[in-house]
Amino acid sequence: MNLQLTQKERMLLQDQLRHEQACIDKYGSYAQQTQDVQLKQLFLQHQQHEQHHYDTISQFLQGKVPSMGAGGQSSRSQPSSATIVGITATPTDDFMCNDLLMTEKYVSGTYDTAIFESANPQLRQALQHIQKEEQQHGEDIFNYMQQHGMYQVQ
Repeated sequence: MNLQLTQKERMLLQDQLRHEQACIDKYGSYAQQTQDVQLKQLFLQHQQHEQHHYDTISQFLQGKVPSMGAGGQSSRSQPSSATIVGITATPTDDFMCNDLLMTEKYVSGTYDTAIFESANPQLRQALQHIQKEEQQHGEDIFNYMQQHGMYQVQ
């Protein structure tokens, strides 16, 4: 099936593609930097989901309607660099978790706009699915932080 996107949908999807790439890069970089096995696994799992999101959005931009399963295997390789622009020192697990939680909050919010401004119901449904996974990533990071004394809820 060939999908026709509006100019607005195309623009929003291109923005989301850049956001997903940033998430892929951050999760990959931070997975290489943490010494905590549980956190490394969480980061790698989320990186895989982000890659699936990237691939899904890419398919929409190519005019294809992708199947919407849970985050799956990807054809793209992991980033080779462990450097995030602007970060020179090795960040602590606390810093990495805070940075990723902030990133997930931001990305989830950008999906709100894309969902509300999408005319195509299949696209809207796919974006809602991805947003739900982004929110789950945030919850996972929040729970890890809370369990490890990094986030105190008063």
